[in-house]
Amino acid sequence: MKNDILNVAVVKRDGNTVAFNAAKITTAITKAFIEVKGKDAASAMHHYASSVTDEVVKSILRRGHASIGIEDIQDLVELHLMRSEHFDVARAYIVFRSQQANRRVPSEPQDHALSVVGDDGNIVTVDIKQLAERIRAHAQGLEVDVDAAARQALRDLYNGCSMADVRKALHGAARTLIEVDPAYSKLAARLVIADLHAEVLGDAVHQMSDDEASAAAFVSGIRAGVEAELLDPQMLQFDLDQLASAIRAERNAQFELLGIQTLYDRYLLHVQKRRIEAPQGFFMRIAMGLALREVDREAKAIEFYNLLSSFDFMTSTPTLFNSGTLRPQLSSCFLTTIPDDLAGIYEGIKENALLSKFAGGLGNDWTRVRALRSHIKGTNGESQGVVPFLKVANDTAVAVNQGGRRQGAVCGYLETWHLDIEEFLELRKNTGDDRRRTHDMNTANWIPDLFMKRVIEQGNWTLFTPSECPDLHELYGRAFEKAYVAYEAKAAQGQVANFKVIPAEVLWRKMLTMLFETGHPWITFKDSCNVRSPQQHAGVVHSSNLCTEITLNTSDGEIAVCNLGSVNLARHIKGGGLDLEKLQATVKTAMRMLDNVIDINLYTVKKARDSNLRHRPVGLGVMGYQDALFELRLPFDSEEAVQFANASAEALCFYAYSASADLARERGVYSTFKGSLWDRGVLPQDSLAILAEERGRSIAVSVSPSMDWDALRSKIATHGMRNSNCVAIAPTATIANIVGVDASIEPKFGNLAVKSNLAGEFTIVNRQLVADLKARGLWDAAMLVELKHFDGSVQPIDRVPADLKALYKTAFEIDTLKLIEAAAVRQVWIDQAQSLNIYMKGASGRKLHETYMAAWDKGLKTTYYLRTTSASQAEKATVDAGALNAVRTQEAGKACRIDDPTCEACQ
Repeated sequence: MKNDILNVAVVKRDGNTVAFNAAKITTAITKAFIEVKGKDAASAMHHYASSVTDEVVKSILRRGHASIGIEDIQDLVELHLMRSEHFDVARAYIVFRSQQANRRVPSEPQDHALSVVGDDGNIVTVDIKQLAERIRAHAQGLEVDVDAAARQALRDLYNGCSMADVRKALHGAARTLIEVDPAYSKLAARLVIADLHAEVLGDAVHQMSDDEASAAAFVSGIRAGVEAELLDPQMLQFDLDQLASAIRAERNAQFELLGIQTLYDRYLLHVQKRRIEAPQGFFMRIAMGLALREVDREAKAIEFYNLLSSFDFMTSTPTLFNSGTLRPQLSSCFLTTIPDDLAGIYEGIKENALLSKFAGGLGNDWTRVRALRSHIKGTNGESQGVVPFLKVANDTAVAVNQGGRRQGAVCGYLETWHLDIEEFLELRKNTGDDRRRTHDMNTANWIPDLFMKRVIEQGNWTLFTPSECPDLHELYGRAFEKAYVAYEAKAAQGQVANFKVIPAEVLWRKMLTMLFETGHPWITFKDSCNVRSPQQHAGVVHSSNLCTEITLNTSDGEIAVCNLGSVNLARHIKGGGLDLEKLQATVKTAMRMLDNVIDINLYTVKKARDSNLRHRPVGLGVMGYQDALFELRLPFDSEEAVQFANASAEALCFYAYSASADLARERGVYSTFKGSLWDRGVLPQDSLAILAEERGRSIAVSVSPSMDWDALRSKIATHGMRNSNCVAIAPTATIANIVGVDASIEPKFGNLAVKSNLAGEFTIVNRQLVADLKARGLWDAAMLVELKHFDGSVQPIDRVPADLKALYKTAFEIDTLKLIEAAAVRQVWIDQAQSLNIYMKGASGRKLHETYMAAWDKGLKTTYYLRTTSASQAEKATVDAGALNAVRTQEAGKACRIDDPTCEACQ
């Protein structure tokens, strides 16, 4: 491995470069060990020092840079010494560095000039003052140390480097200092945007103001996109000058580094790797694509642009990928049901491939496929069961990786009475026959209420093959219970050939064990999804989607489709509460945008087009819930936060349903409105009583409405609804990164952490916490060291006041049942479901049982990942020479990373 790094140059403090020499690192570490352990340990410690050197080399290679500063190498040495808990040796190394630095101070030049190869090939001179001036030009309004950033940049430069290296060093300097102050994240973002404008516009950008550059980049981007056959030629029919005048360059200042880098790497259009659009032009292009069929296209495009560019609302990733393009596949989620015949199974897998190609996340219901050893009438043989076909579906998702832009993602659902359920539970295990494992596909249990009752009653549970009881697939609630009990009686009388009886509690325990060990299958509830579905008159919900928030009907003739976008709650807080007036305006425009998706969308499968145009479902969600709580000064697990969860969900849903009724008045009702719960005057909160009746037991949640729902009922009765479904809370993993808030309804993972995604690794610091600590005179280098040492938690830090400890609890420090409670009050108002991760520290069988039983008891429709603590580490940027760099960060179970690519499939 050390040979792989021979081409990496080491930049000395005087700007000159030397070849990398790993032996020098090993020697330095060995000396530090001898200093602490004594000469007798030299032989053994040299071996250990060599292994530390290997880790340092790996870190350097991961950075992928052509050069690295000598100080950065020493920082990495400290990092790996700390990670291995050799704190005494690390301290000795730190002291040595400090002594050496003190000796250098008088003679170390601070303003020496470097010879740099300019973009035109000519040699130019760059010194620290020029670097500082460039940084200062983008630092207005930010509390950053311009000189410190310039010095940091200079460390990564050397004589003979290119101007591209200078730009990269400036970005890297700001990036390195983010943990010192989150303001450096905005500085880094501004530097990236400035260079992006230059990439789009060339040298002409240097004579432009920010407003002129953003407007010019927009116009040139549209024209270049059409010329390159990336964008629809209809985009040129807009009045581009009018739209350009509506561009607001100052909104670029909202970006954090992670957001702009994510846009740059994955969303902005490019031709031969050269970006042809910048952020504000990108948002206008998305808005134009969604306004293509509007009567006053320019006015609506500007309205949509203002919502997106202000970060008040963001559409889902497929819409951001494809809006305005020649292939506008804008929908997020697709749900299918797989039939029990060979042609139908492979047709379903083919549909998966076609839907995945243009960035769709998939949910497949596999319950109808007959179980292992079931009779095959056509051949008089026995079935291999559902698992081999799931393996094919898994490999298809890997092969068709969403057009080469991100990992393909699919979730398979199976009902709990299926005879293959026990093998289904083990699909994600790393042991056993690999031909019967699906390492890349998500899985979820589709659980009827009767099973949960049997667990409570400690009764038996019977597994059947669907080829002998096909009607169970189409039944739910009391009708399912009646049919299921009848099949059990038949089995007892020998009238069913293939079945198995096991204690319900044993199967439940295995479900929870596999969930804990592998992260799968997730726990979702069939009857809650169906009994409370507004569309129960038109079919059955057979599964949810990839991220468990979509609950739509599927059949042989219909593939359910959902179109997603999310309101940024943090942007709707005013005067210590929700800004209802602004929220109403945001939701009204957002619902129009989502409804437009249905008509503009490219459908790669006819069954998806038929279903979407017939029912017109959308899924309006939220993100930045944690950020909103910070604004309101409410601890995540407080009773007041639960009340806010209720109030925000009620308001969001009220305005969404009202907006859909307004659209129905303007555009007409969806075709299957007649007979729906909407048509019958039953709103989502009313359906909770229906669920209680079907279960024969009360639902352990209670809320009181605060809005005029009777008036809304009258409005719907008069005008109908444009959309069969309106609200679903998706994970928002990627779009939350873009706008710089915490995802969805998630608690903050850590106050100091590294977030890893396809755009790289990014230091994330809780800017609200830093602001509070600054206000109390507590933010200093020592506090940063302590935050790192305690994995981003403030709880063990004595200096942090009690009120801040309560407010800034991280995900694993929050009472798990409070997560359930907040989700339960939201679910009262939501017509679909919510992507609810369960965070649990110190998981046990009993705790798992209590948590998921509470989720069912309180009427939740679905849950998502179980995230449990694990001893994983993530590398952090450095503070100063000698600061503590070792940071342990906690990841969420074996199957779920901090920013899991599969979580991004919906948003």
